Amino acid sequence: MAEKKDIPFCPILSIGTGIDMVCTQDRCSWYIPSVKKCSMYIMAYNALLSANSRQAANKKK
Repeated sequence: MAEKKDIPFCPILSIGTGIDMVCTQDRCSWYIPSVKKCSMYIMAYNALLSANSRQAANKKK
């Protein structure tokens, strides 16, 4: 049986419900099959990398 950490959850459907909704993966328009990730996760990860690089640049000043 799959562990909870192995089950992908949808960040969009889970907003405000208090319940983690399972990701439908290939049946979802936000899912990117080539990387097997939700586009919301990709955008959030890119935003985190961008914020970290700006903070690192500000610390060098």
